[in-house]
Amino acid sequence: MNPEAPAPSEQGDDASIDSECLNFIRDVRQRVGTVVVGQDVVVERLLISLFTGGHLLLQGVPGLAKTLLVSTLSRTIDLHFARIQFTVDLLPSDIVGSEILDQRTNDFRIHKGPIFTNLLLADEINRAAPKVQSALLEAMQERKVTIGNETFRLPTPFLVIATQNPIEQSGTFELPEAQLDRFMLCHRLDYPTPEEEKEVLKRNIALGVRREDRGAVARTEFDVLDGGPVATTEALVRVMEAVHKVYVSDTFTDHVVEVVKRTRTHPALELGASPRAGIALVKGARARALIHGRHYVIPEDLFALAEDVLLHRIRLSYEALAEGLTGPDVLREILGPLGGRAAAPEAALANGHAH
Repeated sequence: MNPEAPAPSEQGDDASIDSECLNFIRDVRQRVGTVVVGQDVVVERLLISLFTGGHLLLQGVPGLAKTLLVSTLSRTIDLHFARIQFTVDLLPSDIVGSEILDQRTNDFRIHKGPIFTNLLLADEINRAAPKVQSALLEAMQERKVTIGNETFRLPTPFLVIATQNPIEQSGTFELPEAQLDRFMLCHRLDYPTPEEEKEVLKRNIALGVRREDRGAVARTEFDVLDGGPVATTEALVRVMEAVHKVYVSDTFTDHVVEVVKRTRTHPALELGASPRAGIALVKGARARALIHGRHYVIPEDLFALAEDVLLHRIRLSYEALAEGLTGPDVLREILGPLGGRAAAPEAALANGHAH
């Protein structure tokens, strides 16, 4: 696949990117960087999800700053943030809300659940029972919930960032393929580099304590972010509109269709990607192009996002598993003839479907 910047006649009057959009992206990344060390790719994936309205699944071992990252992003852009720790005894009403009997008036009143927020962190989503997962995923798809006889629309923007721990599978409920498909991206977090980890320790050493009442508590990374948000929701909306002006050539679209088709015909795969995967690739590529200051997509956008878009949507056959193949192996075979490659196998954490 060759680089394919659009012809001048195709760029139209919207060829230049609004400087406000670029300033928004720069300010948000800088602000997040004051709290979270490294994780540039994860921050980029978060912004892609936010700009496109696609939900994000983060897979990684505990302690990789997933909660800190999402919390920091919400405080940076002035968004409401809520966190739900999924457990086996969680009920759907604990997420969406319920009707409560008011004993003074003998009437029922609506109590809205934590899902009524802009950024929802669903921590360890695979620890909840399937009916709870279904309640959340239904709300993700329809962006509305029903409590009693009333239907309520969720706030906009509304973005779910769910996490899964790839270890400790005992007592968990694996998300089925149809529900995994609801997540636009599934990103696998890796450990920080030694240099980044050293910086984490240095920042932690400098945190100190915070006096409260007559005592004091040790400050954490959650206390570092001072001041108000650096970006407004109105600015976020302008960036979302700018994403939809990013140029996508017919050639790029053809390659996306070809990649998705190859996942359905590859002999090592018993389940290929859905049409929703192709939509996610195009939407993600447009957002990534804007983040990188371009008003057009290039093949690099497709290759960079292929693993996060496709791996959780494909399933290896038993024969391929017996031969020791992994999802990234197959993805490299699929992208290779097009000039791309997926991430090295050692960079990806265990994936129950694609490995």
